[in-house]
Amino acid sequence: MSRKIPNAELDRLTQQQYLESEKHSIIIILDNVRSMQNVGAIFRTADAFLIEHIFLCGITATPPHRDILKTALGSTETVAWTYSKTTEEAVNKVREQGYDIAAIEQVENSVSLENVQWNQGEKIAIVFGHEVNGVSQKIVDLADKCIEIPQWGTKHSFNISVSAGIVLWQLVGK
Repeated sequence: MSRKIPNAELDRLTQQQYLESEKHSIIIILDNVRSMQNVGAIFRTADAFLIEHIFLCGITATPPHRDILKTALGSTETVAWTYSKTTEEAVNKVREQGYDIAAIEQVENSVSLENVQWNQGEKIAIVFGHEVNGVSQKIVDLADKCIEIPQWGTKHSFNISVSAGIVLWQLVGK
């Protein structure tokens, strides 16, 4: 039988250690995400994977909102973030900094997630879109590539925070 490990024994980084640690060269861009719970969950996931930065764009809510903080569990204090009035502005900014742009979307000629070639140290910005409308066509057109998460069921979509977890696990785990 396995013993459940108490939180005190998990040897987690302190907030200061986290802030000083080397991050993965991954930026998350949220393209008009409407759910504050999704925003908070993405902060929490970004913290878990040592993600460099999050851009909150358009209608995407920003901390410190109660509904974000509820799911973020303090990660808004560790993960660097910036608000951008438009997603296009954020995409252009990170592209100027040498990041490849990858929209997470179901499009023609997408790359299936398991076939994505990314090496740690390479700079990539991943764009997640609105819960109903996805990543806007304008941003899809600006992207260097589009990545699709394979699915076999009837719904053909994941919740955005679930998508973020799947994509980040695949990228960071390679």
